[in-house]
Amino acid sequence: MNEIGKIELRTLRLEDYLDLKESMIRSYPDWANSHWKEHHIRALLDHFPEGQLVILADGVVVGCALSIIVDYSKYGDTHTYKEITDGYTFNTHDPDGDVLYGIDIFIHPEYRGLRLGRRLYDARKELCESLNLRAIVFGGRIPGFSDVAHMMRPAEYIEKVRHKEIYDPVLTFQLNNGFHVRRVLTGYLPGDESSKAYATLLEWINIYYTKEEAEPHRPVKSIVRLGLVQWQMRPLENLDALFEQMEFFIDVVSDYKSDFVLFPELFNAPLMAPWNSRPEAEAIRNLAAFTEPIRAKCQEFAIAYNVNIITGSMPELREGSLYNVGFLCRRDGTHERYEKIHITPSEVNYWGMVGGTEVKAFDTDCGKIGILICYDVEFPELPRLLADQGMRLLFVPFQTDTQNGFTRVQRCSMARAIENECYVAITGSVGNLPKVNNMDIQYAQSMVLTPSDFAFPTTGIKAEATPNTEATLIADVDLDLLTDLHERGSVRTLKDRRHDLYELRLKH
Repeated sequence: MNEIGKIELRTLRLEDYLDLKESMIRSYPDWANSHWKEHHIRALLDHFPEGQLVILADGVVVGCALSIIVDYSKYGDTHTYKEITDGYTFNTHDPDGDVLYGIDIFIHPEYRGLRLGRRLYDARKELCESLNLRAIVFGGRIPGFSDVAHMMRPAEYIEKVRHKEIYDPVLTFQLNNGFHVRRVLTGYLPGDESSKAYATLLEWINIYYTKEEAEPHRPVKSIVRLGLVQWQMRPLENLDALFEQMEFFIDVVSDYKSDFVLFPELFNAPLMAPWNSRPEAEAIRNLAAFTEPIRAKCQEFAIAYNVNIITGSMPELREGSLYNVGFLCRRDGTHERYEKIHITPSEVNYWGMVGGTEVKAFDTDCGKIGILICYDVEFPELPRLLADQGMRLLFVPFQTDTQNGFTRVQRCSMARAIENECYVAITGSVGNLPKVNNMDIQYAQSMVLTPSDFAFPTTGIKAEATPNTEATLIADVDLDLLTDLHERGSVRTLKDRRHDLYELRLKH
């Protein structure tokens, strides 16, 4: 698979048809006439355009989820695919129905393994909730059944799949995504030889469904979940070992449905060990060779685990100068670079690092965020410039060797949360690294910090990890509380500034 530039989830358009057809043919290679005709897609778009979802990779359709709304009481649990679709005309679609019925879902085989199918299922669930429908129902294939049909009946096969004794490429995935089997269907989809014409009737219940609600409830997301990695420095044999450790943490925070995962500053320092006998400036320039591969891998992880990854920081060698940089790898496949502006005396003396020049807030699917690397948070001008650009979440990856260094980062971060009416998430590395000069000891305590007012913790600390121990810290922050603070807080730091007396601006 080629490197993906951007992943996009949106509703299907008629002009997508040729891409859709190609992906479907590739997805069902052993199933004759597997693809939808153009008039089928046109009918679905005419009936229910918002129910037809597609995943695009660099502008090309690589997966889709098609659905209609039905009054389920008219069909019951023994219907066939042809009955529920009215002979594939989809005239059974009923805007006043109570169930979102899945017509089809697939991912192009070259794009499997990136959890795009899970993203489509999650989008269907959000649609079901936003339309205030009771459930999602569909008939599911069991393509692995043909291999064991001579040994067991479908019900036994389904039970073994449910208990992880047998893996089925379709049913296992559906069960892992929160669906349960209502019953076995016979003759549901003629022509599906690998399922022996059997199917599972699957259901996902919308726990927010309100029968009495007259108007559909469309919730607005204001809660953002943050995942912070308090990284243990340890010897690493190679880049693959680093990726394995990173993926462990990304997988963990993704399982908790985190919107962001934050790594510390220079967390990849163990890879410098082979050059420990060389001068520090040479060693870290060798480390810079890993930065682009790490960026590319994080971009892949962000797509696969559906989480925005902030890569802490890494050395970057550009036009002969050494910078301290990181990357925001969004879950849609895009990425942007940020850089450390202020370089500490130690970084200058040991490594010959230079400071960057770009100060900007980044757009994400959770609003505007800022990212400042360690020492930068000790300069109040930078967060204020980001706040003026709309930042509401500030991420601070840091690396401090002693507790007094950590105290500077922590206390300054607490001040920045109050001054700029924002949340600040800080995380660093812990433990010892005996074979890497200038990075041999670490001290850290990861925290999520808040403004100080009645809606927030009295200490200004939303959550904190145990100091100097490898850990993940997961916390929810409510962006609506910041809006209320800005307008009705006990003090209104941003609104009460005296612009008639002073101003702060970037020079370029």
